[in-house]
Amino acid sequence: MTQPSRYRGVPVSEGVAAGQLYRRDTQAGGRPATPDEVAAAFAAVAQERSALAQRLQDGGRGDEADIVAISALIAADPALVDPAVAAVMEGADAAAAVERSAAAQAAAIAALANPDLAARADDVRQVGNAVLARLAGDAAALPPAGNFILVQREVDPVDLIRLADSGLAGAVSVSGGANSHAAIIARGLGVPMLAGADPAVLAVPAGRHAILDGAGGELIVDPSLQDLAAVAGSATPSWTDGAIGPPHGVPGPRAPARPADRLRTADGQEITLLCNVASATETRLGLAAGAAGVGLLRTEIPFTGASAWPTEDDHRAALDPVLGLLTGRPVVVRLLDFSGDKVPPFLADGQAGLAALLSHPRALGDQLRAVLRSGRETRLSVMVPMVSAVDELALVRSALADAAAEVGADVPELGMMVELAATASAADAFARASFFSIGTNDLTSQVLGLDRADPAMRPALAADPRVLALIARVVQAAGAAGVDVSVCGDAAADRAVLPLLIGLGVRKFSVGAARLPDVAEWITDADSSVCAALAGQALQTVNLAQAHVKAP
Repeated sequence: MTQPSRYRGVPVSEGVAAGQLYRRDTQAGGRPATPDEVAAAFAAVAQERSALAQRLQDGGRGDEADIVAISALIAADPALVDPAVAAVMEGADAAAAVERSAAAQAAAIAALANPDLAARADDVRQVGNAVLARLAGDAAALPPAGNFILVQREVDPVDLIRLADSGLAGAVSVSGGANSHAAIIARGLGVPMLAGADPAVLAVPAGRHAILDGAGGELIVDPSLQDLAAVAGSATPSWTDGAIGPPHGVPGPRAPARPADRLRTADGQEITLLCNVASATETRLGLAAGAAGVGLLRTEIPFTGASAWPTEDDHRAALDPVLGLLTGRPVVVRLLDFSGDKVPPFLADGQAGLAALLSHPRALGDQLRAVLRSGRETRLSVMVPMVSAVDELALVRSALADAAAEVGADVPELGMMVELAATASAADAFARASFFSIGTNDLTSQVLGLDRADPAMRPALAADPRVLALIARVVQAAGAAGVDVSVCGDAAADRAVLPLLIGLGVRKFSVGAARLPDVAEWITDADSSVCAALAGQALQTVNLAQAHVKAP
């Protein structure tokens, strides 16, 4: 009897899947190609990805559309195309020329100081692989019938989208990490995925049966028939997404035990559970799973590839499909957060983030007017990202009042993200905001000195006493000033961290739509007094008075 083989990787999308291994890696195999054919291969990859991005956008899947659109721009970039074409003109093999050009461009991007931008080197290599496949006649083997697990040196997010309705059950990538575009797409599809996997997995022949443990970080090849049957039998397909097609055999969200707006802990503490969204698809998924509303609407995702500040009409086109689903419900719209790996081309060489938005009053006004008009029928709030100074909040408050007067709307509540360590430490100085929303991803990254793109970054790290001490400081400041407080970072959907947050006094959470059922169940099983004791134990190593970070 064949013994199972095990290959470790970094879990970047949770879940368990079973199926046959499938490889899409292709090589042009030295087939002669002219410079014109090489240029045409790049153009074809750019065109097909641009078309796919438009179909995704039309289907309400804006976040995925933006990721694919970026890869289309890369495929058309002369900095990538021209060196490959020139090398073939000088007599180089086409495949080798494409590989060298992609490697050189990827190396240049990987060397950038900004780790989020440097992570886009993966996108360049993925486009290079797609061009190689085009030159080879796209001669990759067809996926097997039934469920399969995609294994590649570099999983391409476009492949995940294309294969979603063909039996894709899981994915394994030797490169990349939790913040790669492929990982983001996998989580959006609900497809289990490992990144940074043992390279030895590439030597495993396609067609072998395997189990992918997206939580434990392991691919098990040649498992027992009993284990295979157990995993395969646990999947209950329920996706009805539409436009491009659902992942075959991937379970949809379980309905929570009770509506999220009426959740209580085991000892009767009321908890509000909302969802984080960037598209109408996620909003529908979250509401179907029982979300009370939206606690974080990310508005920058549709514009990460923009060549200029979005106009009011641009914002309306993106907001209307989402806010139209939220009539009478609470929704927190975050202003444009062009930071990290979400910096559009027109801001690549200058200011980014909140500073850039505040430096362009017309752009800020356009967004505020659009938010007020699109959100008229909702219980609307506006949130400012990455706040580092009280004056920033005052500037937005003035602009919001002007926009409300212009469109004839009531001035909604204005709150702020608390995601910088210095801001969290000085939370009492910011208590003039209507509400605080704690972003645990950036806060944890800054406190622990880890880049968000670092494979070691994970939501569970928010349980570090230094991070918890700052969260406790924010909750205390909010309570003293009568300011509402919530947590919208990924730590709220971590089973180990959630009880600690409840124990610190947080009573409102906003999580990814796919995580709502699990989080709702954990909340109803929790006892707030036990949670408080756990949080107290965790904080024993840090004196709250010492958890102060000076502003730079």
